[in-house]
Amino acid sequence: MKLLRAAFIAAVVLAGCGQAIAQAAPEAGKPVVIDLWPGTPPGGGGPRGPERIGQSGTGVGAVSNISRPRIEVYKPARPNGAAVILIGGGGYFRIGIGHEVMPTAKWLAALGVTPVVLYYRLPADHWPAVAPFQDAQRALRVLRAHAAELGIDAKRVGVLGFSAGGNLAGIAETRFADRFYPAVDAADGQSARPDFAGLIYPVVSLQKPFDTTRSRRELSTQADAVQAYSVELHVSHDTPPTFLAQAADDPIANIGNSLVMFDALRKNGVDAELHVFDKGGHGWGLGDPGSAVAAWPRLFAAWARRAGFFSSVDTGPFAMPAAAPRAPAADDAGPDDN
Repeated sequence: MKLLRAAFIAAVVLAGCGQAIAQAAPEAGKPVVIDLWPGTPPGGGGPRGPERIGQSGTGVGAVSNISRPRIEVYKPARPNGAAVILIGGGGYFRIGIGHEVMPTAKWLAALGVTPVVLYYRLPADHWPAVAPFQDAQRALRVLRAHAAELGIDAKRVGVLGFSAGGNLAGIAETRFADRFYPAVDAADGQSARPDFAGLIYPVVSLQKPFDTTRSRRELSTQADAVQAYSVELHVSHDTPPTFLAQAADDPIANIGNSLVMFDALRKNGVDAELHVFDKGGHGWGLGDPGSAVAAWPRLFAAWARRAGFFSSVDTGPFAMPAAAPRAPAADDAGPDDN
């Protein structure tokens, strides 16, 4: 994780979201960092001490103890205007930055898509259950508020979530009209609706029989969490086009999660594409080279191009992404969503 992060040291830190970006063209490879909130984040609570980065097992590179919710925006060498907010999984007790998010960010940047990494607050860190949903909604508005400065087309902003991050992305795409927090500045006049969404081995439902995940347990501090954060219950005809990918043998998030989401999307007339792989398990990120699940990035990019969100066909060396080495199965904190 230290090697990954060394290449992505922040070039710009903003004291507040309404503040103009200090550098129009950050040094190549370094992100523009934008704090989501101009002051103390809403809701109260939160952890003490610095952020923690996992050092072992499937937790290598995973970030927790987050008290400063923010986005990191990476500028591609040849940007095409599209942007994707990347939301790592981790059962709402950590965020899979090293294994899931950063490899995907590098792949998207190679396609000319601007990757935006979301560091959101975690209920396991003593934030209220609504905190991550506040952060995701705010991230979409803040990104659009800075779209011109960042070279982003505000009408081609998507979300891509893994595991618990798929739950967060799913609520962002279905409950965009609900105010999760009072407006704090002009950025909150922007739309919180993503233009498209990708849900990768997602935790969609908190309802039975899918209520066995770590995500469900961490969100249970809110009395109505099952109703509030079961994504399939909030799908409407206004939900943006959605791509889903999951393995049938997923031991953490039952394949039924993707099936109920796809069914809800189709019943509401929403453009949707679902890919179910026979094997793959959970938490594969970009997927091991040669595995069935490693096909999802190309399938997602092709889907996004057909829908007009990505532009031009990528023929460069990164068109078929190589996955980061698979982390060991053992982990001192257990699977992301057990």
